[in-house]
Amino acid sequence: MKELELKYGCNPNQKPSRIYVENGELPIKVLNGKPGYINFLDAFNGWQLVKELKEATGLPAATSFKHVSPAGAAVGLPMTDTEKQIYWVADMDMEFSPLANAYARARGADRMSSFGDFISLSDVCDVPTAKIIKREVSDGVIAPGYEPEALEILKGKKKGNYNVIEVDPDYVPAEKEHKEVFGITFEQGRNNLTIDKAMLQKEIVTKNKDIPQQAQIDLLIALITLKYTQSNSVCYAKGGQAIGIGAGQQSRIHCTRLAGSKADNWWLRQSPQVMGLQFVDGLGRADRDNTIDVYMGEEYMDVLREGEWQKRFKVKPEVFTAEEKRAWLDKMEDVALGSDAFFPFGDNIERAHKSGVKYVAQPGGSIRDDNVIETCDKYGMTMSFTGIRLFHH
Repeated sequence: MKELELKYGCNPNQKPSRIYVENGELPIKVLNGKPGYINFLDAFNGWQLVKELKEATGLPAATSFKHVSPAGAAVGLPMTDTEKQIYWVADMDMEFSPLANAYARARGADRMSSFGDFISLSDVCDVPTAKIIKREVSDGVIAPGYEPEALEILKGKKKGNYNVIEVDPDYVPAEKEHKEVFGITFEQGRNNLTIDKAMLQKEIVTKNKDIPQQAQIDLLIALITLKYTQSNSVCYAKGGQAIGIGAGQQSRIHCTRLAGSKADNWWLRQSPQVMGLQFVDGLGRADRDNTIDVYMGEEYMDVLREGEWQKRFKVKPEVFTAEEKRAWLDKMEDVALGSDAFFPFGDNIERAHKSGVKYVAQPGGSIRDDNVIETCDKYGMTMSFTGIRLFHH
């Protein structure tokens, strides 16, 4: 199959629409559903991300994409009991495979953004992973294959219309890629840059030179995630997963703040105040996610005022004060941070410090690198200059 006709492009008025290759065959099979234009953009970007994560770490990988940027990405390390609870999988009576762990982490880090995601898996989709996918609101999945039972589970989603794509894991795209804007074709070489542990050790510019094994994995997750995130972008990672991604911001500090606020929310969800919330019976996962998000934010009275809290909670929660949140956030540590371009000022490091960042990887090359390095040294951070930019548009 050289081409596949689509219902429409980014919007219903953009017709006709198709995906195609000039030479050879499309490297995909649609096993179920009718994926659309944006679905395929998410699928192909996400597949590249998880394929590279698997190659870099040796671990199964998963990502949760929304609007051509990842909402989450992770490798298949075991979840803690707390993580199982905040990702809403603690009630699942099954053994979690490494791939299932990866997807639960990728989906769970930022559940508000992952709602209605397109999933990419580095390995053949197994039954435990399919069972997690089945219970979430999602548009589709791409993987190099599916166990027969897993495929049947997925085919049952969305009244039989769930999008399931199989990708050829051996497919190698052309060295040059093309994009048309305003009727004009752009051409560039593919970003075939390999991101690996050796890159992290090339130029460590801080007084602290130590990057432990887990931190190396987290920095690789951050950098490979950024390679497929709309720029400008910054990614916080910890424990084998991205915990905060700031995408598409014009200002570097706004990327750092946005990603940092998402990382903070991930950690706040593990606080006693949030873990102790008693939801009314029958409140769905999406409603619980939204309630938690508001409860942790500045508009908390929207879910705590009289007449509203009763719709969500069995017992009215106490206000989660700014002082209590700061005290809990101060316990977050050993976070890794990646940036797709250099940090122009030390203010980015100051903000990162508030979210427990200890390890940083960025290209370097700012005229104020000295200020950035000095700020890292002030907090005992380790920072690696990779020398490579990871813009993605």
